[in-house]
Amino acid sequence: MIKDILEALNSIYLVAGLILLGFSLLIPLSLAAAAPTLLVVGDSLSAGYGVTSERRWVDLLAQRLSRDCVPFEVVNASITGDTSSGGLARLPALLVKYDPRILIIELGGNDGLRGIGNREMRDNLQRMVQLAKQAGAAVLLLGVRLPANYGPDFVNAFHRVYYDVSEAESVPLVPFFLEGVALDPSLMQRDGIHPNDRAQPILRENVWSALQPLLVEAGLAPAACR
Repeated sequence: MIKDILEALNSIYLVAGLILLGFSLLIPLSLAAAAPTLLVVGDSLSAGYGVTSERRWVDLLAQRLSRDCVPFEVVNASITGDTSSGGLARLPALLVKYDPRILIIELGGNDGLRGIGNREMRDNLQRMVQLAKQAGAAVLLLGVRLPANYGPDFVNAFHRVYYDVSEAESVPLVPFFLEGVALDPSLMQRDGIHPNDRAQPILRENVWSALQPLLVEAGLAPAACR
């Protein structure tokens, strides 16, 4: 009789142990699954054209977020040569797949270089912002400037697009993503268009200055990140 009782107790302890072990395995997985996603949709400036792997500003941003703030899952969906039209076409599927809490849009440079109309670019960027907001994501818009040889009227009208979208949709803007980089030959590749490895930390900081308040506003920034 006593032997039967002991065997029954051992069975109960074994089952309880297995249950606790299961919970111990599931908890880290649930926490990992709960990590918010930051999605970057951009062109070669964010895809890291000509830049050493792991030195791209997006990778550096992911490292800083992991070190100082919430352990975001950072997804870089940037494609070299992409335009605002291409970004808009890709965005709905990306929103469904990654369900981002934060979306960074870095597009438009190729629109300007290819002579795509400013109105079309504005409509594309604005629609991207609207889709992201409808999906529950906060948006940060990164602006770029065209070379001066495109003429002051076109250059100014192009750059104004970013302000128009930012104001219309009430989203934060980094007016010139390449601030402190574009006019320094030592920070640019030979083509004069793409930043080199040395420029990537500066680009990261240009983004960080606008992203940090957005994280706080979204309730995603602990004290170390504020």
